[in-house]
Amino acid sequence: MTVLSTKILTDTQKGLFQNSGMDVLDYDAIFIEFLDFEAPQFVKNGIFTSQNAVRSILGKNIQISNAFCVGEKTKQLLEENGQNVVKMYEYASELAEFIQNNYQNEEFYFFCGNRRKEEIPSSFKNSKNALFELKTYKTDLNSVKFDQKWDGILFFSPSGVQSYTIKNSLGITSVFCVGKTTAEEAKLHIKSPIYIADDTTIESVIEKAINTLNND
Repeated sequence: MTVLSTKILTDTQKGLFQNSGMDVLDYDAIFIEFLDFEAPQFVKNGIFTSQNAVRSILGKNIQISNAFCVGEKTKQLLEENGQNVVKMYEYASELAEFIQNNYQNEEFYFFCGNRRKEEIPSSFKNSKNALFELKTYKTDLNSVKFDQKWDGILFFSPSGVQSYTIKNSLGITSVFCVGKTTAEEAKLHIKSPIYIADDTTIESVIEKAINTLNND
């Protein structure tokens, strides 16, 4: 069996497939470009829904008192760089609900990309809190045509799905997604079952793919 990953994997991650008797081809379906942006030096509340948003502020000397984030890897990256993570959820909708239920008359800065979803901004529309949105990075689609058929395809973002399906059809291929938001995008392009990883990590997506394909 051969699996396609729409994100470059480490040797250790590739080894998980090889140890299971599977071949894997990997490429980056998207490229990230960090942007110049202006932000206050002192931010009381900062929101991060991706690791790229965290990377975009590194070296900028921005001091954030309280960080709110989506995903375990995003939390880990924030903490590795000395940030105080107040709350982490696996999905932006859950984080948005927490903020609106627990804060009033506060200002939040949302560090995000140009393809960010609406969950965070929309939650502030009828809120007593204020949101300042900072576009700190840009996601470019790297669309590649493949002639090969895959037993499974791994997707790690809605943008990755959009990039792949520009030049390729998902057909009846098994699709493995990092989370619900990515799966919702995949559903627009496929009628076959879509499998969602148990956790929002690359390793969890790989584990879901290996266990599912080996049991088919």
